[in-house]
Amino acid sequence: MSDIQDQIHDQLSRRTFLGQTSAGLGTIALASLLNPKNLFAGTTTPGESTPGENPSVGKPHFPPKVKRVIYLFQSGAPSQLELFDYKPKLEAMWGQDLPASVRNGQRLTGMSAGQSHFPLAASKYKFAQYGPGRMWISELLPHTARIADDLTFVRSLHTEAINHDPAITFFQTGSQQAGRPSFGSWISYGLGADNQNLPAFVVLLSKGRNGDQPLYAKLWSNGFLPSVHQGVVFRSGPDPVYYLNNPPGIDKTSRRRMLDYLTKMHQEQYKHVLDPEINNRMAQYEMAYRMQTSVPETLDISKEPDYIFDMYGPESRKPGTFAANCLLARKLIEKDVKFVQLYHQGWDQHGNLPNDIKIQTKSVDQPSAALIMDLKQRGLLDDTLVIWGGEFGRGAYSQGKLTRDNYGRDHHPRAFSVWMAGAGVKKGLVYGETDDFGYNIVKEPVHVHDFQATVLHLLGIDHEKLTFKSQGRRYRLTDVHGKVVKPLLA
Repeated sequence: MSDIQDQIHDQLSRRTFLGQTSAGLGTIALASLLNPKNLFAGTTTPGESTPGENPSVGKPHFPPKVKRVIYLFQSGAPSQLELFDYKPKLEAMWGQDLPASVRNGQRLTGMSAGQSHFPLAASKYKFAQYGPGRMWISELLPHTARIADDLTFVRSLHTEAINHDPAITFFQTGSQQAGRPSFGSWISYGLGADNQNLPAFVVLLSKGRNGDQPLYAKLWSNGFLPSVHQGVVFRSGPDPVYYLNNPPGIDKTSRRRMLDYLTKMHQEQYKHVLDPEINNRMAQYEMAYRMQTSVPETLDISKEPDYIFDMYGPESRKPGTFAANCLLARKLIEKDVKFVQLYHQGWDQHGNLPNDIKIQTKSVDQPSAALIMDLKQRGLLDDTLVIWGGEFGRGAYSQGKLTRDNYGRDHHPRAFSVWMAGAGVKKGLVYGETDDFGYNIVKEPVHVHDFQATVLHLLGIDHEKLTFKSQGRRYRLTDVHGKVVKPLLA
């Protein structure tokens, strides 16, 4: 029996091996020059089936209208009443209590449930109509207003989640409870990667202000899917992916030798335990090595012309800002990354909303619009879908003291707005309608699961067929719910 087999049978763990070679998991993760498809007999790459997976994955169920998705997630819940859902009735009834018949006993958060009065608050900001769909857009979003012809608004989204953490988790994983695979992970699992040198699912983070609701890795987790489908966070600065650079004292020759030995160990271990996660780990190590070259090249914006920076705004030159991340999102989808998730924090405005939302919109308005224009001028908007929105909306009444210049709004899951642009959706469409208070949906409701099913449909995926068996049950992103909102489709 070979030394390698002896080590396997002695159950020498990879952790022990790595410790003895003074190289952590991050070190090994960079070590392969091999093609992941040829590493092992029976090895899977993203999108291919492994035991326990749905054998239909790896290709669309029907011809897709969308090849890539950029999701501009506004964490903290933007107020639709200040941005997109114009309600003159709130001005006419300024300061009066929200009628009990409108609230109808609906649940409130602990932050406003104790209020004895619920004074109605109209937006401080003016609205105007734009585009063929006569979309109401606030003066806070002048750049967004200029691209109204390309937008599709859903004004009737609703969710059961009333607090941030479960609401964001619900949007990103289809469940309010942690542990399920994220949106991007399902897409990576279902369709695989188009660029073998970059992940199929990339995450970019930015902050509008400090002290806002935190974000957690569970939002881009692979859950119970194979680990190759987890989202990879690209950070600002010289080290965009943790452990991607070679550690001191490790040269290319020693890394090659170490990887060769590790590969033999994995091959031998796989023969004995038949655990597909062994091969998934090796595929990740391979990807990490290739990313050493591809990531710096992709994230290098130094060669972008001045007019591009001018388009995205002055903050686009500052790494880690929303504007810079919008520019990076365009570069990533140019490299055929399939799902790019931007999270922008700062929208949780329970007090001092008029001032805070003005600051927040200034940081996102121009780059969001620039991303659409940039994709359009490059022909990429023809097969890319861009989504803009948060986890729920904001209520019609003021939380706490109400004045003309200062008020706040509590969470409101019953009705809120998002917009989409790009491939597969009808341009200039406003879908759904809320009542005169923006409190309840009166026309064309869209549940979170319906929204998820629709995005998957645009990618060529039947949301009822994209499943994974875990602990005896087949799971899917939309759980046991969801229907495609066909009127949104072009």
